[in-house]
Amino acid sequence: MSKLKGKVAIVTGGARDIGLAISVKLAKEGAKVVVNYFNSESEAKETVDKIKAAGGEAMAVKADVSKLDDIEKLKAKSVEAFGDKVDILVSNAGGLFARRTLQEFDEAFYNLVMDVNFKSVVFIMQAFVPLMGKGSSIINLSSQAARDGGGGGSSLYASSKGAVSTFTRAMSKELGPKGIRVNALCPGLIGTKFHDDFTKDDVRTKVAAITPLRREGSAAEVADLVAYLASDESSFLTGNNVDINGGLAFS
Repeated sequence: MSKLKGKVAIVTGGARDIGLAISVKLAKEGAKVVVNYFNSESEAKETVDKIKAAGGEAMAVKADVSKLDDIEKLKAKSVEAFGDKVDILVSNAGGLFARRTLQEFDEAFYNLVMDVNFKSVVFIMQAFVPLMGKGSSIINLSSQAARDGGGGGSSLYASSKGAVSTFTRAMSKELGPKGIRVNALCPGLIGTKFHDDFTKDDVRTKVAAITPLRREGSAAEVADLVAYLASDESSFLTGNNVDINGGLAFS
């Protein structure tokens, strides 16, 4: 049975890696999915084609979700395609961009990391909450780094994700009386291009070895958890930062 049938979902950064897995999973469960992308046009098209080939409904929308004008364009495209309601909002867009120490920061790098990882979450929510009613669900992608400060050179990334985690808790209080749930996921070592680009192979091997489950996680496993939090099966869960890291760290 499709547990998200008839629901409309927005997935920012929905064309690659974890975002791709989330978009496909939500569509498989019956949701109509708006796949947001910025630089990944070909991947977004492939994601939409994959969903449609399986009998689902989806569209790709280019938008830089760190910019308010682009967020409004994303909202307008969603309303045009699927009507003036949104049931599921997944803020997945984000990035590390580079590993830099304190003395290597400049203002442009600070703004880039904070805008993409945190500002986007704030203003995507501000834009779409008016379209969300009782029973809707917001899922923000935070990180294990929000809990432990991250690896070397990722302090700004970790801090931006810490802001996401705190904002998630605050919004669960503000939006709870409207019947809108707000949760976040804190993924650990998930086998994606993110770690291909920014984590050395020997570090990945070491981390996997000390993880109680002795492996990396997969994007599909994160997507399964997102689908659960998006559904009525999790109807009394809000304000949580849910760890998905194989038992490596927990609160």
